[in-house]
Amino acid sequence: MCGAEVNGLPDGVQRVARLLQHRGHPHAPRMLDDACRTAQQAADALGISVAQIAKSIVFRRKSDEAAVLVVTSGDKRVDEKKVEALVGGKLGRADADFVKRTTGFSIGGVSPFAHATAPVMLIDRELFRFDEVWAAAGHPHAVVQLRPQELETLTGAPVADVV
Repeated sequence: MCGAEVNGLPDGVQRVARLLQHRGHPHAPRMLDDACRTAQQAADALGISVAQIAKSIVFRRKSDEAAVLVVTSGDKRVDEKKVEALVGGKLGRADADFVKRTTGFSIGGVSPFAHATAPVMLIDRELFRFDEVWAAAGHPHAVVQLRPQELETLTGAPVADVV
């Protein structure tokens, strides 16, 4: 994707595309015709298993109001107690305003990278069951293909058991 193509994308997708370009990632964000606000909608649009969707779940750490981003497989449910033990504090609900303010993305389009403010982040090891996964790319219509190992490299986040 060249600079001119990036400029025509929504702002969040532009940030993701530029980061991916800068880091030499082989795949650019892909815009889908329909919004994919859920893992199932994204999987259906891509013709893949919901488990191959790297869904981004944002929590609010109560002690310091930090965003905690957990990237997990679309077929798994995050265990908040495990996450709390790993991030050192109780978690609370992150509403749409908190998510937008801290990540720079709207719910349904939260990318694992290119955030407004770096979140505390964990990657669920369940994603490593697959050769490739798809993650939101800064907008409810945007996704990006990557290997779980690339997700780990691009984010610098630790891999843990969080489900």
